[in-house]
Amino acid sequence: MKTILLVLAMFITPPPSIYTFKVQNIDGKNLDLKQFKGKKVLIVNTASKCGYTKQYADLQKLADTYKDKLVVIGFPANNFGGQEPGENLTIKEFCQKNFGVTFPLAEKSSVKGDDISPLFKHLTTAANPDFTGDIKWNFEKFLIDEEGNLIHRFRSSVTPMSPEITKYL
Repeated sequence: MKTILLVLAMFITPPPSIYTFKVQNIDGKNLDLKQFKGKKVLIVNTASKCGYTKQYADLQKLADTYKDKLVVIGFPANNFGGQEPGENLTIKEFCQKNFGVTFPLAEKSSVKGDDISPLFKHLTTAANPDFTGDIKWNFEKFLIDEEGNLIHRFRSSVTPMSPEITKYL
């Protein structure tokens, strides 16, 4: 009987939420995503030398405007055209100096390929009404609900303050 229940549990266990993931922030400290439970979270893969880099300013504006119900987290990644070649400290300083970034930044991560981080593996395969699969470029956005589940995904060209995103906030 226990074996049957165990097998059934394997098939009815809900998919993991982002709250099951812990990452390192850009300063090398633990960033436990469950601390954001109860707020929406916008996860964005970022790069400092990309045509979309100016979106950092709108990401900060979004974080400030909706600070009571949204957390923005940037994940610097060098997966596309070598557009994030810097180390964590350099990236952090660049973001603060040029865009006034105060929202959390994770350490530099891989968002696709054989070395994809577990969080991005989850995000790119999680069911949502938009699309699944590999990230195509820098500044793709993943909107997470208050329970840690992916509810929408946006390509790079969707700007952070666009109604496509803000209507969910």
